[in-house]
Amino acid sequence: MSICSLACIQCAYPGSITSSVEHHIRLIRAAANEGAQVIVLQELFQQPYVGARVDEAHFSDASAVDGALIQQMSALSKELAIWLVVPFFEQAGPGVYYNAAVVLDDQGERVLHYRKNHIPEDPGFHEKYYFAPGDLGYPVVDTPWGKLGVLICWDQWFPEAARVLALQGAQLVVYPTAIGSLETESKTEMAAFHDAWQTIQRSHAIANGVFVAAVNRVGVESGTTFWGHSFVAGPFGEILAEAGEKEEILHATLDLSEVETVRKTWPFFRDRRIDTYAPLLKRWTQ
Repeated sequence: MSICSLACIQCAYPGSITSSVEHHIRLIRAAANEGAQVIVLQELFQQPYVGARVDEAHFSDASAVDGALIQQMSALSKELAIWLVVPFFEQAGPGVYYNAAVVLDDQGERVLHYRKNHIPEDPGFHEKYYFAPGDLGYPVVDTPWGKLGVLICWDQWFPEAARVLALQGAQLVVYPTAIGSLETESKTEMAAFHDAWQTIQRSHAIANGVFVAAVNRVGVESGTTFWGHSFVAGPFGEILAEAGEKEEILHATLDLSEVETVRKTWPFFRDRRIDTYAPLLKRWTQ
């Protein structure tokens, strides 16, 4: 099998973690009923986007990777016989937290665990207060349709991360995301940021010959307007499906066998000059 039915769920935070989890479960069930085999949730799906402001109280909402939240999602993926990408606020130990995601297979087994490697610190995106940098590398997992890799939000601006996943065989890269505009930004600036956000991820698809799915939230939280526009791009960078600015289940059908066809047309991996890339291992070369 190479043809996969993918669903991306974008929605707004409804006001409490309990109601958010319940709402996402309803949306996951709806996506599965509509034929989705792989369902991807947005960054920190069960809670508000914590980086919008510094608040120590958010730490109490973190979950262990084998805790109740992931167990609940695992039972759901097994019941519905779906693959589920679940991003969450992970507590790994006393005072140690990560912006993380797991992939659950259709038997409810945890088959991939990823911790966000690139942690932003910007106005409205204060993640360094909460999260340590990831320490699990860039894992990929075999699915019935092909290899899947997960990156999270700020990771999407770094071509090295997408390339590492592709070098490990990833044919589909998913980006759970929470990105939007601050109150101080104009509509023109918002449009420019959105265009850059979509362009950089489409470029990862092209440069690596992979499918890319970006899943963003919507709604207003602590002055940040999350713009949605979740999308799926093919290995030529073409937009296969795109959501709007409201709650939506975005569906796309992917044929992961196209990856090999595209890589034969654009043989970037054949022509890489790996003997010249040593400067990439330095922060700055001057």
